[in-house]
Amino acid sequence: MNCKNCDIPLSKSQRYCFECGARVIKNRLTIKTLFHQINAGFLSVDNKLLKTFMHLFSKPEVVINGFIDGTRKKYMGVIQYLAIALTLLGLQVFLMENVFNDPDMYTSTFLEEMAKKPGQENNPFLNPNSKFSDFNSFQSLYFTISLPFSALATWVAFWVVGFRQFNFTEHIVLNIYYGAQVTIFSTIIYIATLAFGINYFATSLFITILFLIYFFHVLKRVFKMSFLMTFGMFILTGATLGIAVGITLIIIVIVGFIFVLMNKEKFITSI
Repeated sequence: MNCKNCDIPLSKSQRYCFECGARVIKNRLTIKTLFHQINAGFLSVDNKLLKTFMHLFSKPEVVINGFIDGTRKKYMGVIQYLAIALTLLGLQVFLMENVFNDPDMYTSTFLEEMAKKPGQENNPFLNPNSKFSDFNSFQSLYFTISLPFSALATWVAFWVVGFRQFNFTEHIVLNIYYGAQVTIFSTIIYIATLAFGINYFATSLFITILFLIYFFHVLKRVFKMSFLMTFGMFILTGATLGIAVGITLIIIVIVGFIFVLMNKEKFITSI
């Protein structure tokens, strides 16, 4: 008998392949076995998804540092966890656009005042009639793009002060786990509150405050720092992130300006 995944010869007593680690399947697929796999993978209290979700709150250093150090079986892998977060985010977007689409749930006094200012008439983020549909459609993209920036911010901030135990890739792992955790939890909260007709921006304010506190908690536990040191690194990371985003926007504007100048004649001709 050979392994059905890597074709390595197996003994009759083997339950798992020594080469690829796959479980040896000897019986045909039935409804009972299919339900058992679904229960073990998603519904069981002991499954990796629920354990990863709970422990990223209670002891994030065990999940994140464990993955970085090579513990890859106890908790869900970072890419798998990111995929689940993106899937739930897509579900949230779908529900906001097709089910919870009452405009009153997406009103904000602050944004309405901003929209009245000159030059903001066509801003999709401030247009109350857009219901943020354009923004919602690209939430997964925005979230994915933000990960390298947040990883760069934590890496630079810790490198500057001499905490260099993690390289840039390991900071990416840290930020993916954090970002995925935030996305999964916030998606559950958004769907629940929108189902009860609670204003989207009121929920957003609550979630933003909650996860700033959670980010502080993750930094403190992962890097084993004192409260004051964690607070300083929290501020430094935020400042670094703002600088990184600002520099990127300036580069984009400069590149766009150069592109327009290089193709000025084509634009004039088309007009």
